[in-house]
Order: sequence, then structure tokens, then C-alpha cells
Amino acid sequence: MANFVVKRLLQSVVVLVLVSVVAFALVLLSGDPVTMMMPVHANDADRQVLRHELGLDQPVLVQYALFVVGALHGDLGQSIKFNQAVLPLIGSKLPLTLVLASAAILLAVIIGVPLGVATGVRPGSGLDTVATVLALLTVSLPSFWIGLMLILFLADRLRILPVGGSGGLQYLVMPALTLSAHSIGLITRLTRAGVAEQMQQLYVTTARSKGLTERMIQLRHVLRNASGPTLTVIALQFGALLGGSVIVETIFAWPGAGWLLMEAVSARDLPLVRALVLVIGSIFILLNLLVDLGYRYLDPRVRY
Repeated sequence: MANFVVKRLLQSVVVLVLVSVVAFALVLLSGDPVTMMMPVHANDADRQVLRHELGLDQPVLVQYALFVVGALHGDLGQSIKFNQAVLPLIGSKLPLTLVLASAAILLAVIIGVPLGVATGVRPGSGLDTVATVLALLTVSLPSFWIGLMLILFLADRLRILPVGGSGGLQYLVMPALTLSAHSIGLITRLTRAGVAEQMQQLYVTTARSKGLTERMIQLRHVLRNASGPTLTVIALQFGALLGGSVIVETIFAWPGAGWLLMEAVSARDLPLVRALVLVIGSIFILLNLLVDLGYRYLDPRVRY
């Protein structure tokens, strides 16, 4: 077990280094940051001053080394647009994104897992057909279209929910529904496939011969054996929701990390964009590591 944990930690460190390289190079590959940040009428002296402040007059390897050293010391630079340190700024916005992503993944699990079990134990039924169509729609439709339709119907026509912003629970409903739509379809289809496969196994027949009820077989045995891939997808989807909330937060004016990333890109705020990519990537790597470790306790076949 210890060797496995050490191996996965080393792999996570390697991936984190690659993420830091991507975060560092992402903005540089899009062109000269100083040219994009400065107004058209700025002179060469102003550009040189900004280039020196950002450390862009150093060789690329030196810039990356300074970026890594600063990250290890908790210093990812100063935001140009907001004129404050990057990490405290991200720390003030990230909790709202975590709340939104948590609500979205909770909705996806509450809806997707029971629906996947109900359709998996009765493949080919009317419920299975309807659920399959709905799951494919939620996976296929873009999130911005779903969000706009919810705004038109729930906020404009029925006027039961606010259009956007943050505050009470009513502000969370539409963004969470929009963000969870893709995950609901994915979890439903994956759970349905796993349950349908497990229902054909011999241990189900054995459990029935022992007099266990269908509900007990489905929940205690079938769902547990089918939940390995679903658990992985749920954890990875949570990380994907953190990074993919940019469009949803922009549509609903939800002031989280996704909205902050959009503001940073619009303002060509180089330090803020780099820091956000690095932080979100680190969270995704951590979730992936926790899933790999949890697999060994969920499935004895992996443990041994």
C-alpha cells in the first residue's frame, strides 16, 4: 500500500510540473503579453517598464524558474487589473466556485445515480428509453444554451428566480442546474451500463436464491460493484466543473473563479491567468489522486 501511495504521489508531482509549464507557457504562446496589455498609444518606454515589472525581459528559463520559486513560496504575482496579490484574490473567489460545483455535482449524483440504477435493472423498458434520450440531450446540448433557456423560462417568463448574481439559495438554482446538466447525462449512462452488466452476474442469482429482496440486491451488491467507474467520473467531473464553470458563471454573473478567469483573459492579466490555471489544475490533480486511493478500498480486486 505504501509503495502504491508513493508511486501515485510521484506521478502527481510530475503532472503538477507539467501543469505549471502549461500555465506558464499558455499566455506566452498567444503573443507578446505586453503588446496585448498596453493601449495602442503607449510608447516604447512604457512597454519596457511593464516588461521589466513582469520579468519578461529575462530569458524564458529564468522566467519559469522565478515562476516556480514564487509558486512554492505562495507568491504568484500581482494582478494588473485588480492591483492586488493574486492568491488572496483567487482565495476570495474560489469558495463561490466550489459552492457552485458542489451543488452541481450533488444534483448530478442525486438525479443520475438513481435514474441509472432504475434503467439498468430494466433495460429496454419505457423508462430506459426516455432516460436514454434525456441523457443524450443533456450531454449534447451546450451549457450556454441551457442557461439561456432557463433564464428565459424561469427568470423572464415565470419570474420565480433572479437572472443572475450571488446571494441566497435562489441565486444558486439556475447556475447549478446548467452546470450539472452534462454530468447528469454522463452519470446516468455510466451507472446504467454498469448496473445492467452486474445484473447478469452469477452472484445476483445466488443472492436471489438466498431470499434477498431485489432492492437489497440492487443497492447492497449490484450498485457497489458497478460504482467504481461512476466514482471516478464523479470525482473527475467535479474537477471539470471547477474549470468549466467559466461560461456558466459569466452567463449568470456568478462572481467565482470562472468569472475571475474571464475577467483576467479580457484584461490580458498575465499573472492572474497563470495563477488560476495552476490552482484549478492542482485541484484536479488532487481529486484524481484521492480517487485512485479510494479505489483500493472500494474494490477489493484492486487492493489485492
